[in-house]
Amino acid sequence: MDLDPKIPQYSTGDPNSFGWQTGRRRWPIIITQAIDDAYRAVAHCPDPKKQTEGKRIVEALTKLKYEVQHDRALTPLPDDGYPDIATYNAELEQLNSPTWLKSPWLYTECYLFRRIATSFALSSHWKNYDVFARQKTSTFRSSRPAVLELAARYKDLMSQLQNHPDQPREAQELLFAEMAEICLWGNATDLSLLTSLTYEDIQALQGSEARKKAEANILVNDLPSCFAHLLEAKQSGKKERRVDIVLDNAGFELFVDLVLAGYLLSAGLATHVVLHPKSIPWFVSDVLPSDFAALLNALAAPRWFYETPSEEEELQGKTPEKLSDKEVEELGFLFQEWSRFHAEGQLVLRPNRVWTGPGSFWRLPKEAPELVEDLKGSEVVIFKGDLNYRKLVGDAAWDPTTPFTEAIGPLGPGSGLNILALRTCKADVVVGLPPGKDEELKALEDGGGDSGARKWAWNGKWAVVSFSKGS
Repeated sequence: MDLDPKIPQYSTGDPNSFGWQTGRRRWPIIITQAIDDAYRAVAHCPDPKKQTEGKRIVEALTKLKYEVQHDRALTPLPDDGYPDIATYNAELEQLNSPTWLKSPWLYTECYLFRRIATSFALSSHWKNYDVFARQKTSTFRSSRPAVLELAARYKDLMSQLQNHPDQPREAQELLFAEMAEICLWGNATDLSLLTSLTYEDIQALQGSEARKKAEANILVNDLPSCFAHLLEAKQSGKKERRVDIVLDNAGFELFVDLVLAGYLLSAGLATHVVLHPKSIPWFVSDVLPSDFAALLNALAAPRWFYETPSEEEELQGKTPEKLSDKEVEELGFLFQEWSRFHAEGQLVLRPNRVWTGPGSFWRLPKEAPELVEDLKGSEVVIFKGDLNYRKLVGDAAWDPTTPFTEAIGPLGPGSGLNILALRTCKADVVVGLPPGKDEELKALEDGGGDSGARKWAWNGKWAVVSFSKGS
């Protein structure tokens, strides 16, 4: 806590913060979904000992839901053998035993998911069970139209890149922006963003019309600076140029992260891409190493993944539409491309417990110096999503005009870290806005008005793309 910004953090006790709604509405729903999943898994478990353990986990989750809904005090996490438990409990003691609905939002939400993980980690038979895996798989299956559309576009563009590697700078920058912005919007991606992405448009220096419209909702856009940095590194003749991606959500969002990674490698803007997943089930949909493997397996056997009815579809008597041979071929192209990058060491996963800690990334230089030193070897470290952004800026109530380079504190200029944040806004904190922009957005319908709440930043409609050069 001592290393965090000296500015108050957003709280679950503030009615004008999205943390207020999160604690009272979203958390009970999330825990209920976890209970339902664990109950289903226990019901289908033939092993009596495993079943007994599973029932205790369901009881622990039910108790957790009661504590949240009745605003009980947070209690120390039981030791499950991992060193971050001591960090969580030390901070809890510093916070003087806060209650669920009157506490720092960032810490308490991290504590929630760490406690859920502890319920499983303390068992013998359920240690590696992902209570959110079923939801992640279902969501990815429901993204089928977008996956198939982007697979077709990606295959065409990568084939063209291989045939015409020497593109003019303007065309390279435009394609970089297209790929980065599809990655930015992630699971919020509208299919219209994908349908116009063609090689011919890139050659004519005309990005898709849909992307141009979506670009109007990017309040801060530092992609040109990031591209210039990557291109300069490429032209410098450096043999090894690494890009790191601190991942956010699994499913379609991981799919578009891999689209961006594959593009960077194919275009020569990076020679290696390091993906940083979480080590424990986190914020429902965050990527675990197993999610990466599951995605590649789905691409390797797409008919099995997309045409096999789910439990819900079987109950409803529904049969999924069959894939065409062309769609199978395009998905197979992605599998071959990405699995080759992975097998040759150009695309690697590097999980770290640091990413599931309780606090801001301002603490990284002191608490994870080896990780920070390693990241200094990256041309760009891309932080995906809302939670990573909140941690970068300490989830503090900054003035929205505060420069991003200032709000990330010890990770900013002079740190040796080149950071790009790709974030659709789904929480209160935002920095780097021009003067008057926050007031303009609050004046919109459902923007917050004079209430004091920054409601426009809660729904994922607006985005920020912020770059900080570490030198």
